[in-house]
Amino acid sequence: MALILKGAVKLYYYLNEEIADKRTQDWPLISSPWPGLALLILYLFVVLKWLPNYMKNRPAFDLRGVIAVYNAFQIVFCAYVVYYSLTLGWLNHYSLLCHPVDYEAHSIEYAWKVCFGYFAIKLIDLLDTVFFVLRKKQNQVSFLHVYHHFGMVAVAWGVVKWVPGGHITMLVTVNSFVHIIMYAYYLLTTLDDSFKKSIWWKKYVTQIQIIQFSLLLAHFMALALASDCPFPRVPAYILIPQNLFMVILFCDFYYRAYIKPNRITKRK
Repeated sequence: MALILKGAVKLYYYLNEEIADKRTQDWPLISSPWPGLALLILYLFVVLKWLPNYMKNRPAFDLRGVIAVYNAFQIVFCAYVVYYSLTLGWLNHYSLLCHPVDYEAHSIEYAWKVCFGYFAIKLIDLLDTVFFVLRKKQNQVSFLHVYHHFGMVAVAWGVVKWVPGGHITMLVTVNSFVHIIMYAYYLLTTLDDSFKKSIWWKKYVTQIQIIQFSLLLAHFMALALASDCPFPRVPAYILIPQNLFMVILFCDFYYRAYIKPNRITKRK
């Protein structure tokens, strides 16, 4: 037992200190995994137990105004991250096939404006679930929804902690761009109920999500297969199954939401 504990402590020190990017260690929530993990555990208790129990015998909240402001904020914040990710990296000197983490002094701007900005967005995204529960839409608090939000916070934290730049940040750019489209759709549905009845809008938003995860899957497979890329392979080994899982989950949702009902209707 003592040997196992000693190995666990050694592994923790290795992950949290030795291989961490020293430039980001003093940033909020980054120096240790425990504050971020505590937030995620709190999120699970709030959206799966405490808030549903609180709302059980209460009417749904009307959050139309709050959600409209929230969606507009998300569009602006995601656009900010996409802009800096492109101008400081992906439209400048980053390579699609392999780009190492840039440890030059000027790259700290990319790490802060893009990587930490993305991490902040993923934390704010957790409010999506809170709004669902307060509006008594517990059916939308699905495994896919909660898993996706929980997992993206963890991934974004890891980006800032270990690799704030380089190959992995294609995820930041693509995902933030997709969220601009997604929150624009949500904003429209908040301002005008008629958009909620336009099912083709929802269908294409889901298709964009599937395309996103498929592109990222290919991007990280390219990293895993590259023979001489100096970017660490471990993120690829983690994110390949993660993105494959998301492709499967979103495809399953797409089939159940849009394809299966049409087949049943045609049979009738």
